[in-house]
Amino acid sequence: MRLLPARPRLLALGEPTHGEDTLLGLRNELFQQLVEQEGYRTIAIESGCLAGLVVDSYVTSGKGTLDEVMERGFSHGFGASAANRELVRWMRAYNVRAENDGRPASDRLRFAGFDGPLEITHAASPRQALTALHGYLATRVGPDLLPCTAGTLDRLLGADDQWTDQAAMTDPAQSVGRSAEAEELRLLADDLVALLDAQAPHLLAATSREAPDRESLDREDLDRARLYARTATGLLRYHHWMADTSPARMTRLCALRDLMMADNLVALAGRGPTLAFAHNAHLQREKSTMRMWQGPVEWWSAGALVHARLGDAYAYVATALGTIRHQGVDTPPPDTLEGLLYALPEERCLIDAPRLATALGETPAAPRVSPWFGYAPLDPARLADKDGIVFVKDVPRSRRTDRP
Repeated sequence: MRLLPARPRLLALGEPTHGEDTLLGLRNELFQQLVEQEGYRTIAIESGCLAGLVVDSYVTSGKGTLDEVMERGFSHGFGASAANRELVRWMRAYNVRAENDGRPASDRLRFAGFDGPLEITHAASPRQALTALHGYLATRVGPDLLPCTAGTLDRLLGADDQWTDQAAMTDPAQSVGRSAEAEELRLLADDLVALLDAQAPHLLAATSREAPDRESLDREDLDRARLYARTATGLLRYHHWMADTSPARMTRLCALRDLMMADNLVALAGRGPTLAFAHNAHLQREKSTMRMWQGPVEWWSAGALVHARLGDAYAYVATALGTIRHQGVDTPPPDTLEGLLYALPEERCLIDAPRLATALGETPAAPRVSPWFGYAPLDPARLADKDGIVFVKDVPRSRRTDRP
């Protein structure tokens, strides 16, 4: 916090690779310190936003079992991580202690996924988000205000496997995103979101006038409905552009994914100080780049989009590392940024990135080239764009859980 002018509403910690429990364990330690010393109460990770509701329900109320939560509450295979399991276990234990101590519900720790329900191979069906949004409104407003019935949505959605067909990721012709039914669903989703926004005062006040203690629960329900709304419209938009045949198709899809991330992060920051954890490429303030089967793509990252909205209330600390020997990433060359940091005696340390950039002057360190596609070194030319760097010298092989 001493690196920052003020406590940010959203503190982002990036990682240069996925799936390494050493980095996730460091994240866990940081979150515990932020909870105990800085009043942070929410952690958001690069995992599906709807699946994350399962984890949040467990850590706040104990619903389900830890095994079930790790199996159903994470996307991208992150539920197999021992460090993620330990995070969930610690958060639940903290909340139990808080409840036993008589602390208010507002003091509970919260968990969130902020990625869309997307994989690199496919996108989810919009069914869960769209029907949940419709169901929320149907129990709270008159049927004459609803733009359609639940049966109409079900008919237009059809079979879920047509939405999740993995062939559509590389072949736009296989996507149903521009079918007549999908286009009608986009219009209906827009009308449902407009109805949600237009009825917000009623949705908050319907029960709280008679039961003031219900107001926080009503707001919680409304926030969840807004998550369903963002996800439904985001998925329908994503599927629409999966059917695109232009050269900009993958650039647009990457940008839409990060836009969904940014919308979720801004919403989370609105309810209190939050730690966000994801790949550096999603949290950095500059554009992200990736080489895909269609060639190189470039888009504005979620971090850049969030910074444009929150300004100094957004802070970004990148993680850099020296070796991942089990992946063929050996000692970094001494003239690279990672090589300079590797020469320090500490196993891990925190670096003032703008100050380091000033010290290096007009001759920045050489860029490191990774022999493994799964690890992305830091760009030394963009050092000053970060608020700090956490450097981890060596990353040993992670242990996986023997449970889901």
